[in-house]
Parts: sequence; C-alpha cells; structure tokens
Amino acid sequence: MVADPDIDKAVAILRRGGLVAFPTETVYGLGADARNPAALGRLYATKGRPSSHPVIVHLADVSQLAQWASEVPPAAAKLAARFWPGPLTLILRRAAGVSDAVTGGQDTVGLRVPSHPVAHALLAKFGGGIAAPSANRYGRVSATAAQHVQQEFGDGVEYVLEGGASEIGIESTIVAVTGERPVLLRPGHISAREIEQTLGAPLGTPDTESPRAPGTLAAHYAPQTPLLVMESDLLLVLAASLTRQGKRVAVLARGTLQPLLAGLTWIAAPPDACAYAHDFYANLRVLDAAGCDSILVEKLPQQPEWDAVNDRLGRAVAGSSPTST
Repeated sequence: MVADPDIDKAVAILRRGGLVAFPTETVYGLGADARNPAALGRLYATKGRPSSHPVIVHLADVSQLAQWASEVPPAAAKLAARFWPGPLTLILRRAAGVSDAVTGGQDTVGLRVPSHPVAHALLAKFGGGIAAPSANRYGRVSATAAQHVQQEFGDGVEYVLEGGASEIGIESTIVAVTGERPVLLRPGHISAREIEQTLGAPLGTPDTESPRAPGTLAAHYAPQTPLLVMESDLLLVLAASLTRQGKRVAVLARGTLQPLLAGLTWIAAPPDACAYAHDFYANLRVLDAAGCDSILVEKLPQQPEWDAVNDRLGRAVAGSSPTST
C-alpha cells in the first residue's frame, strides 16, 4: 500500500496544476485536476492527444456525480450501483461548468469510480475529479505498471504512484447513457451481457449520433513495430520464412510449443481471456522493445469473453501499420 506521504505529495502536485500518474484496476492513468484548464492543457500536450478527444474524469465516490453530470438517468444509477467502484465508465450529459477540455467539446462527460485502493486514496484526499487518460503517448500501448509510465514519459510526469501491476490490464467498459437506450461504446472487463442483465434490457447500437469516447478510434493501443494477426499455422509458416530471410520476428502465441528458429522472440500468452487481457499490454511492450522487424500475434477466439481484447488487438494492428499516423 502507498504511504500517506506519497498520497499527500501527489495531491499537492495536482493542486498546483501538475501531472501525476496513478494505478487503477484497469491500466495506469495520467492524472490532472479536471477543473484546471492549464493542467488539462498540459495533460493533452504531454500525451500528444488531440483536443477533440475526450478524457475520463475519475471520482472518489458516486455522490460526486451531480458535480459533473446534469442528469443521472435511472439506467445510469442502476449501473453505478452495480459496478462502481469498478471498471465501468458512464457517459452522461455534462453539468454546467465542466470544461470543453475534458469533454472534447461535446455536451457529454465520461465518469468513473475506480476500485484500486491507491486510486481511491488519491481521489478521496484530492476531493475533486481527476481527468486521467491512460498513462502513455497518444495511440500507443497502455501502461499497466509504474515502470511503463516511467519508460514512456521520463521526467515529463512529476510523480508516479506505485500500485503494482494492473489487476485487469485493459481499459474500462464504456457505456453511454444519453439517449433512449444505453449504448456500449467500448467493450471491457464488464461484458455487454452483464450490463444487459443489470438493466433488464438490451443495449442500443452505436451510431453517428453516439458521443465520441476515449480509446475508440480505429488506430489505437499500438506498438511501434508493425503488427500482424493470423491463424497459428500461418503464423508459424511466416515466422519461419522471415527468419530465413534474416529478419527478427516477435511472436505472441497462445501455444507453448516454440519452434527452434534463430532471430525469434516468443511469448506464450495465457489461454483464458481474463489472464490474456491482464498480460496483453505488458507482452506487447516486451515484444516491441525486442528490436524485431515485425510482431506476429496468433488470432484469438471470436467468442464474447474475448470481445474486449479482440477490440484492443484490432486497433493495435491498425495503429502499428506503416500507413497509420
């Protein structure tokens, strides 16, 4: 557990407009005072994040919702009661005074109450909302450990609160509760089925009227090394072909049988969806740092429990292609 002096130091930095990285149960967040325009500007500049892309405001308790949302529909109240604190972000109509820098200029705001004890201690001591996108450069692989944040930003972030490896390892589920029916905008650890069971009704389908939400661009979560996804048999054939050409190849596989090929970096990922997701970003970071010409990832099952990590993997492929920005 982080000591009180560490929390006090982090709170002091936030109050003077600085940036603090902190752990949540999903990934590490890069935090700024959500009521401070200068701090928000610094947050966007440090990440290299477009000003039109909204950020999530983290709260200590559901009682703070009224400070940020102009209304809390019954569906939102039901989801908050069931899943907060936890890995769920609710998109609601924003309250008066909520900055465009938080919302990306929209009339909605993303709100979450994280369950990590360090995040809770920080938020409770700070007493206000902390805007906190994932603690990595915009579009790149999210950070799931304090050392990832330090590798990413160095001295660009004044303080990093240590909280161990993230329990879940991928970002929160995002549900917009702004229209006739709640809409799933980003899959996560909390599944669509769990949300529908809680609501007692099916979710709506995102459309052009749905709010923009964090982490939903086609290219995101990407390593700098080009990344390809394929079936296991094709992966082995391509890996062998590339290494024979003198290429260095990194592989994220679902099997433990590693071929004996020179120039091959191999990680055997856990077989179940939750464990795979927990390790996913950390594994991508290891493979990205291996100095290889390409990363090959074994295709994942197309089953509901894999929806969240399949979503992140698809965006990572798009973000790591030579033509992506």
